[in-house]
Amino acid sequence: MRELHQDSEEHELAAAGLPIGDLADVLAPSLFGGHRLVVVTGVHEAAAALAEYLVAYAKEPDPELTLVLVHHGGKRNEALVKAFKAAGAAVDECPKISSAGERVAFVRNEVRHAGGKITPDAVTALLDAVGNDLRNLSAAASQLVSDFGGVIDADAVARFHRGQAEVTGFTVAERVLVGDSAGSIEMLRWALDRGVAHVLIADALADGVRTAARVASLNTTNTGELARQLKLPPWKVKKAQSQARGWTIDALQQAIGVAAELNADVKGAAASADYALERAVRRIVAIRAAGAAGRGERLRSGR
Repeated sequence: MRELHQDSEEHELAAAGLPIGDLADVLAPSLFGGHRLVVVTGVHEAAAALAEYLVAYAKEPDPELTLVLVHHGGKRNEALVKAFKAAGAAVDECPKISSAGERVAFVRNEVRHAGGKITPDAVTALLDAVGNDLRNLSAAASQLVSDFGGVIDADAVARFHRGQAEVTGFTVAERVLVGDSAGSIEMLRWALDRGVAHVLIADALADGVRTAARVASLNTTNTGELARQLKLPPWKVKKAQSQARGWTIDALQQAIGVAAELNADVKGAAASADYALERAVRRIVAIRAAGAAGRGERLRSGR
């Protein structure tokens, strides 16, 4: 689907606890046109009302939308699967992969499918770094071939995941905290394209905002004293001091609220975790700018 519609709008939702309204929003025709991909995972855990809504949709699907349902097998909501089969849906059977040998073979096949080769030590390194989630392994294999091409070795895997860690832990949050709107969005999209988990990016933003607020709330700029009071390493205090410049306490409190909302959004409260992240990044940058503008106005007026 992605090869046919490279600029498609994509949404992924977990069926467990999903409100029908959120699903209806992403299935509704887009104002911007173009093809859309909607993936609903864990439909075996869908509530009866949601399952009924999906069955009704299968009777009159949108031709400009590809809907993918992920069912983990078993009898629960089996009727939903049968209804989509009856409506002509394609079925892709995915046998369960549980043994270490099967996961190794899966990684090799994914790399081969992407046009590359991978050494045995690189397979081990990738499994150690990514874990057993097959979707994450597939995304990592594809990105490795795209980034390094040819033969993927353990060094390539290490460099790839160092880059992921930097984006997750530093680059996105750092760009947001210094108010770089364009840079924040660019780094966020780069991280998402690399398969960095939504929750890790959200955690990095929350940690950055909270640490900046803790540093800014104390009446001292002495790094050693701050490190002692906050029980943080001096390097983290210095970074937070730098990032807290340009912020007001009120603005940081608002940003903490946005980060808290984002935490719920990326764990299933929002229809699209990608959209929730981008919206939160833009909101936090805007809050910083508004706070700085307000402080500048007060200084000019002598208040």
